[in-house]
Amino acid sequence: MKFAILVPTYNEATSIVELLDSLSTLRETGTYQFDVLVIDDNSPDATAEIVGQRGLHWVSILKREKKDGLGNAYRAGFSTILKDSSYDQIVTMDADGSHRVQDLPAMFAAAGSGRSIVLGTRWIPGGSVVNWPKSRQLLSRSGTRYASLALGIDLADLTGGFRIYSRELLQSLNLTEMTATGYCFQIEMALASHLAGAHATQVPITFVERINGVSKMSKAIVIEALIQTTRWGVTRRLRPNADKLHYVK
Repeated sequence: MKFAILVPTYNEATSIVELLDSLSTLRETGTYQFDVLVIDDNSPDATAEIVGQRGLHWVSILKREKKDGLGNAYRAGFSTILKDSSYDQIVTMDADGSHRVQDLPAMFAAAGSGRSIVLGTRWIPGGSVVNWPKSRQLLSRSGTRYASLALGIDLADLTGGFRIYSRELLQSLNLTEMTATGYCFQIEMALASHLAGAHATQVPITFVERINGVSKMSKAIVIEALIQTTRWGVTRRLRPNADKLHYVK
């Protein structure tokens, strides 16, 4: 399989260098075939320019005009990568170091054919978080639990963003019809994948809270996720077929 790793960035000048160095080391083993697409939302700290200066032939940059949400950034990345038929699997990964490169081999190994999704999962045996206070862990666990119950999806980490989607799965989805822009984009993609009948594999990962830069998480993002998830849950109960028609081609 050949993988495309999508990395959205906004003011990640320091962390993106560290990530690319780690990915270079993994790529040099020759065991895994992957390229990287950095999706930059016009970072004022010259993130895109720094990536370009490294001159890595396996790294390309998608420059966007402005910062308008994680969901829009990823959808732009999906659209770009799906135009290249050489990629079988598409990875989504944060630039801030919270998603560890050393967890990638296990996730690569779990990637399957057909409609499939691999979810890097914090809240299963073998998974963990580092540098998070108990309050943040409780918020994340509670958010996933609520989303799982509301949407009827039996997965342990619906809000995590470290994932691998098969090309076949992404091509089966109406990506342009999706609306979530913040971190609830992860929940919407899990819902759409579930409705598409994707085979889901959960792989334990260690999530590390960022050391450099500023977290993009905010109270507004949490509220958006709660409102959206509740709306999707109600819609699923009142019009169960409407969701599938909306998300699946």
